[in-house]
Amino acid sequence: MEDLLPVEYFHVVFTLPSQIADIAYQNKAKVYGLLFKASSETLRIIAADPKHLGARIGMTSVLHTWGSAMTHHPHVHVIVPGGGLSQDGGCWINCRPGFFLSVKVLSRLFRRLFIEGLTRLHKAGKLRFFGDLAKLADPDTFAAHLAPLRKTNWVVYAKPPFGGPEAVLAYLSRYTHRVAISNHRLVNTDANVVTFRWKDYRIKRGDRMKVMRLPIPEFIRRFLIHVLPSGFHRIRHTGFLANGIRRERIKMIRRLLEVEADANNKADEDQRVDTDERDQSQPCPKCGGEMIIIETFKRGQLPKARAPPREDAA
Repeated sequence: MEDLLPVEYFHVVFTLPSQIADIAYQNKAKVYGLLFKASSETLRIIAADPKHLGARIGMTSVLHTWGSAMTHHPHVHVIVPGGGLSQDGGCWINCRPGFFLSVKVLSRLFRRLFIEGLTRLHKAGKLRFFGDLAKLADPDTFAAHLAPLRKTNWVVYAKPPFGGPEAVLAYLSRYTHRVAISNHRLVNTDANVVTFRWKDYRIKRGDRMKVMRLPIPEFIRRFLIHVLPSGFHRIRHTGFLANGIRRERIKMIRRLLEVEADANNKADEDQRVDTDERDQSQPCPKCGGEMIIIETFKRGQLPKARAPPREDAA
């Protein structure tokens, strides 16, 4: 909450074509890392162009590698404040209301940056190929494999702006640590089959929710596809939200936006004090006793872990 700014926020998604996803599966660390770099560089370069926004932006990127059916579908969700710092850092530049950057322009630059980066990795001998992809180790075959991708449209889309900073926090809390399938989608399981709900995005209208039944070995295989390399960071912050400079940049931006950094904190403190006083004056609805405060904590913080009550406690 402390890092959120009082501006619009946008959600941009960068997706790899299936031909690249196959390569990514056999080279997770290198290709997923390139996906992070190419997507963030795309946003940074286009946003810095005076023809578009002319500002230095910040972003938080989250890697997902699955589709609804748990197939391999690598893509990056990027959360971006709707604006950025001027080149000299002297003012904040807002984007147009409800519009961040051109999706078509982003798609073209993302395609070029990613293919160039993938080609460099291949020339440096940093990619490995197995099974049906073993032939891609040959430079000419690899170049021929990429050639059609230089002419196709790569999927980049921007969702409408969030409702506000609180909606951004709610979104991040749902998506940052999500795994390939959540418990609520599981329907049934027995000794042979796992049944779960999935969404068919190919259906444009009507009910897209369907039920899939997979043999247990296939279900486990699909789930394990999405295990990341050891030490790989699937959440990354870049631009003015980079970890090393984020706090100072946020303070500076708040000053430029004429938002007192401590104003919200003070309001929260005042509200908490008023709430405490009000709660202390209200009797317990069950026993009529006085409420005793055992701990206070700020909004967004978790209470400290406490030992379970003794059996002889009143």
